Amino acid sequence: MNGELFGGPGPGPAREEIAPGAVLLRGLALGVERELLAALDHVAAQAPFRHMVTPGGRAMSVATTNCGDAGWVSDRRGYRYVRQDPQSGKPWPALPPVFLGLAAQAAAQAGYPGFVPDACLVNRYVPGARMSLHQDRDERDFGQPIVSVSLGLPAVFQFGGMERSAPASRHVLLHGDAVVWGGPARLRYHGVLALKEGNHPEQGRARVNLTLRKAM
Repeated sequence: MNGELFGGPGPGPAREEIAPGAVLLRGLALGVERELLAALDHVAAQAPFRHMVTPGGRAMSVATTNCGDAGWVSDRRGYRYVRQDPQSGKPWPALPPVFLGLAAQAAAQAGYPGFVPDACLVNRYVPGARMSLHQDRDERDFGQPIVSVSLGLPAVFQFGGMERSAPASRHVLLHGDAVVWGGPARLRYHGVLALKEGNHPEQGRARVNLTLRKAM
């Protein structure tokens, strides 16, 4: 464990700056792993994972769900945040307290104190699934950081520049790692290479990514 995760004593996680304004926090989530996984199961039971369709009509290889005041969706009409789950017509599940606490801790350690997300996009990858380089730009306030937490199988995270064509660095993300980017890095392109085959003791043949944002 990395000490008391939410503000108590302890050395804290290894901190790696991957770009100005972007920080990788190794193993940050391990101290609340059980709580995170239980909360994730609760969210998925209320709003099951699904493969959304891009505006171009292609099904995403990554399965998604959401929790919080708003959820990110994609369909033929485009990318946007909505307050109800389109499948059920009900509000998205509430953001679990452990998600909120972890996001605040990660953001503070990355230099963004006071972060209070109102949305969490949950992505589930199986071997072969990937996320192409993109910007997170559907949120209203780009002054707020993004907090991304990895669970399950390792993944290769790409972190590029302000243009899609800019070179991208690569970082292997392990179970429990968190990446935070904001400020000058807030609109950098980023993505995930195709997930490799494997078996994780908690997630099996899968990787789950929690992306916490201030959306509304």
